[in-house]
Amino acid sequence: MAEPLLTGIIGALFGAVIGSFLNVCIVRLPAEQSVVSPPSRCPKCGRPVDWRDNIPVLSWILLGGKCRGCKNPISIMYPLVELAVALLWGFAAWQCGFGLDALKAALFGTLLIGITLTDAREYIIPNEFTWGGLVIGVLLAAAGGFDAVATALIGAAVGFGILWLVGLIGRLIFKEEAMGGGDIKMMAMVGAFVGWQGVLLTIFLGALAGTVIFLPLTLMGRKKLVPFGVFLAFGAAVTYIVGPAIIAWYGRYLAGG
Repeated sequence: MAEPLLTGIIGALFGAVIGSFLNVCIVRLPAEQSVVSPPSRCPKCGRPVDWRDNIPVLSWILLGGKCRGCKNPISIMYPLVELAVALLWGFAAWQCGFGLDALKAALFGTLLIGITLTDAREYIIPNEFTWGGLVIGVLLAAAGGFDAVATALIGAAVGFGILWLVGLIGRLIFKEEAMGGGDIKMMAMVGAFVGWQGVLLTIFLGALAGTVIFLPLTLMGRKKLVPFGVFLAFGAAVTYIVGPAIIAWYGRYLAGG
């Protein structure tokens, strides 16, 4: 078996386990519950989940998407999150090998998935994803030396500062909260991973995606509230993947090249 493929498979298996833990975080963190105690159990009947029923993706399929005890349905969110994170970690390992680049991409993507789902489900972005992610971003940057840490910290400050300022101006104009605190802290985390230029692109792409979704719904009189963190996560993912190319192109455009 080719080495990159084997590396990707190992990364995917590890990612599936991370995805299983992420499910716990998505459900428990918004409710301010511990993610380690009590062990996983059926939310309907309270039956503890056996190890054989806790194998990522596979157990859900073998159980037919139902609890072994009460036979109530188990949300399809659980295997989908495990599969998504498995593919994310597998792709990162396949592309970058076992190294810091793969770890950084995989962790950032995992944080964005967690933020997207908690914000979409509960309109909450837990501090564990934002402040915790900020710490992770800075620690990963430390491997690149002082300049990399400075870039991460500046990115975090710019991300926090821009959305804080937007929130302040919106509150003064509209006399109500215009920007959630979770969104502000999220952009500090994003800035630690993508830098200040990436922050600007993330906000632009997030606002653009929000407009594309909301404008048609508003014109049809079917406006639906979707948390801004979902769109920021989309913008951050695109920025991480193709942001450097977009920023380089824009720099050449401004220079007339």
